[in-house]
Amino acid sequence: MVGKIFHRLIDFLFPASCPLCSAPVSIHGELCGDCWGCFDWIDGPHCAVCGYPFPDGYENMPGAMCPVCASGLGELDVVRATCRYDDMSRSAMLPFKHGGVIKYATFMSRAMIWALRDVDISPDIVMPVPLANRRLFHRGYNQATLLARPISAVYNAHLDFDSVRRKYRENMGHKTHKQRFENIRGVFNVIKPEKIRGKKILLVDDVMTSGATFTELSRVLKRAGAAAVYGVVFCRVVRAD
Repeated sequence: MVGKIFHRLIDFLFPASCPLCSAPVSIHGELCGDCWGCFDWIDGPHCAVCGYPFPDGYENMPGAMCPVCASGLGELDVVRATCRYDDMSRSAMLPFKHGGVIKYATFMSRAMIWALRDVDISPDIVMPVPLANRRLFHRGYNQATLLARPISAVYNAHLDFDSVRRKYRENMGHKTHKQRFENIRGVFNVIKPEKIRGKKILLVDDVMTSGATFTELSRVLKRAGAAAVYGVVFCRVVRAD
């Protein structure tokens, strides 16, 4: 009873508002309709494995795969993203990732849970992609951990942020596809393999550009004995048709 009164008082003093434009909304952390409509959500036909959106006009066929996944070259068992990386998603992602605007984690993580709605996974572990200690110290937080916490709660899965250690490498922002894969090679080290062995792991990150980070992390986790590795991000880069 006391808890309900407290929450009602908080709602009265601080009415729910859209985190992007401050318009009134019904639930704290949710986007208003206008802001929601500005994102290019991935909700049409997409690869059954990696979630890559198919071109407009493509018929949605259950189990259809992109050429990479059909050839068996993908490292992860399942990947999903909520939206395309564009001006709108970038305007939210950059302040969240580099500017300390951590309140965006609420609507981002909820959207990521929504993006996983079409896959039947039951992860034992939810793992935010690790940051190197130098970058974590500089930034003050790991944005992937903020996204992973509510996702792990939904799946009732263990939140693991200490089984894998990441070496520092220079930022990959302006590197080519090939350079990204070369740069990320060997940066992850499983330091607690006993926690990984036989487990199904859901990796969480903010944005996927080339897929190099997920690919390398999945490789070392499976080498350490992981039974399956999935991935989810808020936004991903999609090539123009």
